[in-house]
Amino acid sequence: MLKVDLNSDIGEGFGPWKMGDDAALMEVISSANIACGFHAGDPDVMAATMALAQRHGVGIGAHPGFADLQGFGRRRLALSAAEVANLVTYQLGAAQALARAAGGRVRHLKLHGALSNMASEDATLARVCFEAALKVQPDLVIMVLAATAMEQAARDLGCAWAGEIFADRAYADDATLVDRREPGAVLHDPAVISGRILTMLREGAIIADSGKRIPCRIDTICLHGDTAGALSIARGLRRDLEAAGVQIARL
Repeated sequence: MLKVDLNSDIGEGFGPWKMGDDAALMEVISSANIACGFHAGDPDVMAATMALAQRHGVGIGAHPGFADLQGFGRRRLALSAAEVANLVTYQLGAAQALARAAGGRVRHLKLHGALSNMASEDATLARVCFEAALKVQPDLVIMVLAATAMEQAARDLGCAWAGEIFADRAYADDATLVDRREPGAVLHDPAVISGRILTMLREGAIIADSGKRIPCRIDTICLHGDTAGALSIARGLRRDLEAAGVQIARL
């Protein structure tokens, strides 16, 4: 039987500003990547999201990104290796503290936005991020964009890692994500998304926009919470996966 984790980037509100329907998504996903206050989130949002994850039995993950609230962490910043390591360490520490206060524990780490995209192209940068996190928590599961430089960095470090694919994003031939500014980069049709993901799981490969198959290990599927129709896409995908005999289980 095929088995896969469903994850979502979550807790991405800030103060009175809401982003996505976290409470409803928690009923669908098995792992939550919780923003740590740099690209989104704040102590109150983090605490509430950690508590929500605990109530639903959803795995808690730290979701560090660039300190760029206005750009939602999606703008590429030129930082030194030391600066990148420190921002990952700082955000993971905050996530650990708030998870513990909620009665839970951080089990995985997933990079956000531009930092993630840059690390998927640059194994040296990915290694800086992952080493910083593993120094703090050696048993952390590192979520990587499957078949990218991130995966190579995790393999070289010999750490626990999970290969991730995206339900609602288009892929380039090198297994990186098509830039959000490009037409068709973000997918919205639930039926198309479900069919595509089932094919990827059965073939054990990413399907690029060109039709190219990129063999990879698929442990988890990302469902974005901030895209149009995110909740219906998430519910539809889980329903279709389970109907096809795929077991949903957290990392």
